[in-house]
Amino acid sequence: MPQLTIESVDYEGQGIARDAEGKTVFVEGGLTGEIVNVRITRKKPNFDKAVVEEVVVASPNRVTPRCPHFGVCGGCSMQHLEPRAQVAVKQRVLEDNLERIGNVKPDTVFPAIEGPYWGYRHRARISVRHVVKKGGVLVGFHEKKSSYVADMTECHVLPPHVSVLLPKLRVLIGALTIRDRAPQIEYAEGDGVPVVVLRNLEPLPESDLEKLREFAAENNVQWYLQPKGPETAAPLAGESHRLGYRLDEFGLRYPFSPTEFTQVNPHINEMLVRRAVRWLNLSAEDRVGDFFCGLGNFTLPIAQRAGFTYGVEGSHGLVTRAKENAALNDLAEKTSFAVANLFEIDEGWFGRLPQLNKWLVDPPRDGALELVKALPDKDEAGRASRMAPERIVYVSCSPGTLARDAGILVHQKGYRLLGAGVANMFPHTAHVESLAVFLRD
Repeated sequence: MPQLTIESVDYEGQGIARDAEGKTVFVEGGLTGEIVNVRITRKKPNFDKAVVEEVVVASPNRVTPRCPHFGVCGGCSMQHLEPRAQVAVKQRVLEDNLERIGNVKPDTVFPAIEGPYWGYRHRARISVRHVVKKGGVLVGFHEKKSSYVADMTECHVLPPHVSVLLPKLRVLIGALTIRDRAPQIEYAEGDGVPVVVLRNLEPLPESDLEKLREFAAENNVQWYLQPKGPETAAPLAGESHRLGYRLDEFGLRYPFSPTEFTQVNPHINEMLVRRAVRWLNLSAEDRVGDFFCGLGNFTLPIAQRAGFTYGVEGSHGLVTRAKENAALNDLAEKTSFAVANLFEIDEGWFGRLPQLNKWLVDPPRDGALELVKALPDKDEAGRASRMAPERIVYVSCSPGTLARDAGILVHQKGYRLLGAGVANMFPHTAHVESLAVFLRD
């Protein structure tokens, strides 16, 4: 059994070591500085994969995972690492990506945005499988690097009142006539009420519907049924609760459907919005573009402080929701929204935008490549075009695509990377959420 010394931890939460010949080995379960005995699970020409079989010398940051399913369930990858050390790993991943991919370095590293480490998930997509060999229905996340559903009875990143539902849902769905035709549950919470969306591939008979109603009454949840795509999700007959979340600091409320995108972690979301708004340095004279605006999560707080805010999103449904939310919060007159595929734009599209002097960019994992490429190039003296926004706040869920886009903004468009830092949106996972601020030189 090979013995290795873990040199660092990568962006997936794996330990990185080198064997006696200098070959890189990615070690699942290894932490920086540890000496571990490993089992090689995969050999490739340039690297090997391994798992820890025995920790010979443990890291001072190693802790006992809280969840009994850790190591099998694929939902978490870092519960064996002390939470503040997890944040340090994520910050290093962000800085390494910026330097290696974008060839940029922030003037300032922002303090990490942190919140609760447990019970933080207010939405989740949970798989359902009827597995006879396991004795019935399984309800949980997928097993690590597998399509199998983990045999879960609890989950500590879900709120406790939702975690306790997992074994109850197993019993409930196992009693339904459509247990083989209900592959997924989606959970979302708003205004303190959990909503459970059942993906039903065929209509439920009245006997099944009555079981759902009884479960809802006993466990204080609301049911939605989703027979086809996300847009078909609708409350069970007789239920009419409308989900919503709040940004209390701004006095805003956002109604939403459980299948519409909202941030998983409401605690971190509010702090992230607060920091983004602060770094935009807004005044009543500012005209701000909010790109990939969704249902207006950043748009509305910006609109409270700016003269005008222009939200752009690729989903017609989310733009409709954003307009409704602006009206609900008395911000319709200070906002305007448009539908556009921001992955298919060019310089001509940029020229048709209304006059905007600041941008907030919050793309999905693919980043905002076409958006930043559409900006005018810097002049011969290396200065950014006066047509470009003077300040860009970029919220990212992928350090790799942020680094790529940052390289373009700095080296081709004439911006300076004022600062960057992480937000621990998903504790105990390797997911890195971050915020970066660019200034026009």
